[in-house]
Amino acid sequence: MRSALRTAVTGTVAAATVLLATPAQATPPGPGVVGRTISQKTVGGTDYILREITIPPGQATGWHYHDGPLYAFAQQGTLTHYDSTCVSDGVYPEGSFIQEPAGPGNVHIGRNEGTTPVVLDVLYVLPHGAPFSQDAPNPGCPFE
Repeated sequence: MRSALRTAVTGTVAAATVLLATPAQATPPGPGVVGRTISQKTVGGTDYILREITIPPGQATGWHYHDGPLYAFAQQGTLTHYDSTCVSDGVYPEGSFIQEPAGPGNVHIGRNEGTTPVVLDVLYVLPHGAPFSQDAPNPGCPFE
């Protein structure tokens, strides 16, 4: 299923492969949280970017939101997702699909509370030139 999703998304995105290891761009990402761009394509005023995000055990993405919707597939591990009320709004084990809505009203954090790395295939659907995520302050939760 993982390869079918990657093939479908990559075919839809229809772009050249770019292999870059960069921080996943959230505030503050935990040590070792990295993203690798797999493919990207701009159609009209929209950027479609497929990335692989890896979150080591005990680490998190940092609090953030996105300027466009995000769709993901959990390749490995379990992602625990928290909204700005400090409550988990989803636990996504390997094989799960994740959807995140756009906008500053959707501040969230993804945490790896397990013992194996979380690896996600993520499709960002963003206004042309927008960053992968917008940093947000901790909304008052007792964790980062």
